[in-house]
Amino acid sequence: MTTTGSDRLPTSEDDFVVTTCGRRIAVRRLRLAAADRPISRITLDVGRDQGGEPGAWASLTADEARDLARLLLLQAGPAEHGTEPADPSGKASSV
Repeated sequence: MTTTGSDRLPTSEDDFVVTTCGRRIAVRRLRLAAADRPISRITLDVGRDQGGEPGAWASLTADEARDLARLLLLQAGPAEHGTEPADPSGKASSV
C-alpha cells in the first residue's frame, strides 16, 4: 500500500521518524564541550526493528549530514514516482 500527501500516516516528530517497518530513526545534535575546541556532530540513531534486532548509530559532521540529506533527496523523488534515480556522478544507475 502506498500513501502520499494527506493520506500518509503521521510518522515523525521534531527529531525522529518511524518507518513503516517500525524502526525509529532519530536525528539529533551532539555537542562535546572540550575546553580548547568544542565538537559538534549530527547523530543518526536507527533503532531496533520490530523483532528486536539491533539498529545502528552514526555521528556525522555538518558537511557529512548535508551530503547524506542530498543523497536521500536524490533517491526520494524517483522512488515516489517509480522512476530511475539520477546518478550524481553521471553513470548509469544499476538497481
